[in-house]
Amino acid sequence: MTSRILRPVRSGNAAQPRSAAPRGARLPLVAAAVVAAGLCAACGPSSESAGSASPTTLAQSATALDSASPSASASTEASPSASASPSASATAQASASPTPARSKSASTAPKPARTSAAPAAPARVPGPGYDSSADGQKQIEAALAAAKADGRMVLLDFGANWCGNCKAADKVFAQPQTSAILGASYHLVKIDIGGNSSANSALLRKYSPSGGTYTMPVLVVVNSSGKVRTDTHTTGNPSLTAEGINAFLLKWAA
Repeated sequence: MTSRILRPVRSGNAAQPRSAAPRGARLPLVAAAVVAAGLCAACGPSSESAGSASPTTLAQSATALDSASPSASASTEASPSASASPSASATAQASASPTPARSKSASTAPKPARTSAAPAAPARVPGPGYDSSADGQKQIEAALAAAKADGRMVLLDFGANWCGNCKAADKVFAQPQTSAILGASYHLVKIDIGGNSSANSALLRKYSPSGGTYTMPVLVVVNSSGKVRTDTHTTGNPSLTAEGINAFLLKWAA
């Protein structure tokens, strides 16, 4: 008797397919297997079986990758600072470099030296002889005013046109050296006392009051205030030479 195998009748619903792992779940396993195979090939053959080594290898690989990632990121982060160090040092050097100080010659210009005042022009030296028509008082007043202005002394020369010693003195006054001393230090006033001018005779007695017989020329030095400094009627005349008169003039010029 032949036995028949009864097959179950398929219902109208389609049979459910065998459960299989979704493709998304298979991909990590495949990737892990590939990584494990690569690590095994790189490190050499393992003494353990492939089935027992796979989980450990995968775990170590994952751990190695995880531990390597911070280092890589750290090295990546360190790189910009390393590359930035030259510019940072350059900035530090630029900021630390001393600012050159300004030289005094550039900030402060040198002041021009003051030029000394030009020397005063020499006073006029009258020529030889005596002007009998001149007003002796006005001549003295003008000389005193000029002396107050420039600080020179006033030299009063009382004489006469007929006096030989007066002519000898005039020749010395005309010499260049003596004339230069007179022009630099004196205002010379020549007053005629050889005529009949009572006014000029009064001036002689005013500035040479000792009286008596006068030996001409009478040379009287007065300052700008009219005060007598020396009177040759009292002291005697110097030698009527260039040396004698120059020494006299230089002595009383200051």
